[in-house]
Amino acid sequence: MRSFTWSYLLVLLCTAPAAQAQTVVPLKGQSSQQVQQDINECNSVATNAANSTATSSDAHVGGRVRGAAAGAAAGAVGAQVRGNQHDEVYDRASDDAKQAYRQNRAGETAAAGAAVGGMRQRQDRREDRRTQDQAQSSAHASAYSGCLQGRGYQLNP
Repeated sequence: MRSFTWSYLLVLLCTAPAAQAQTVVPLKGQSSQQVQQDINECNSVATNAANSTATSSDAHVGGRVRGAAAGAAAGAVGAQVRGNQHDEVYDRASDDAKQAYRQNRAGETAAAGAAVGGMRQRQDRREDRRTQDQAQSSAHASAYSGCLQGRGYQLNP
């Protein structure tokens, strides 16, 4: 059985009042007890339908690593370009000093790239959760109304 997440609970809290705010009109003369039983059963069906739309996506992993790699490459290239702009000083430096300068710049920009990559990764995950929550909410509402209509009820907003 899947564990409940906070986003799933939020969807339930948002959709349950909306579903209950609708007026359920029995079309086949059902008793009030039967109406309540059908509402509860259809709510369970709708919850299961919303659960089945849940997908776990690991597509947003490695953002920090990708950002660090891009930052390191940009830093090394930037250091080389700056060194070439100052040929008179850069040419007099030893190869070890040039290498150390490029590595320092690459390290600094790698740290910045990791921060930016992590931020983008978190933004992508939040967007995925919003999209998933909307899909669950839509699936819940559709399954709930379809179940009740199939049992002989009319839903009025």
